[in-house]
Amino acid sequence: MITPELRRAEAANNFEELKALKEQGYNVLVDITAVDYSAHPRSAIVQRFDVVYQVMKLDPATGQDGGRVEVHCAVGEAPVLRSVMSVWPGADWLEREVWDMFGVGFVDRPTIKRLLMYEEFVGHPLRKDYPIAKRQPLIGPESGELADSPSFNVVRPTIKYD
Repeated sequence: MITPELRRAEAANNFEELKALKEQGYNVLVDITAVDYSAHPRSAIVQRFDVVYQVMKLDPATGQDGGRVEVHCAVGEAPVLRSVMSVWPGADWLEREVWDMFGVGFVDRPTIKRLLMYEEFVGHPLRKDYPIAKRQPLIGPESGELADSPSFNVVRPTIKYD
């Protein structure tokens, strides 16, 4: 496995940094994800999120991995990152996932739609401050779980043996 080269980029310059990597031959956007540092002991001195872009050089003739780079961009609550969809069209789904799960927005995508959660879902479930017991509009009654419904937190036998 090839260990990626790690780089940090200013959030305001993410587009230029990633476009330059594409011009250097990094022709595949592997993933975009985020890390929520709000529960980190040093959270007062770091930005809340780190958005991580993973790109690689893929030789089209041989299919071999020619190297990988991870670009980390520290961002807060307000959208400051530019979308990289014009560089890699597949970034559309990855950016939607980052917004859906973490709430990290992109300045040039003001009306981004949910990808993994349904439209009525309230919040962003991979944030550290998302309440684990929060009830959602389309998932069960507001009063809590039905008495006879199994819970994924409790193991209950479904077969009775005589």
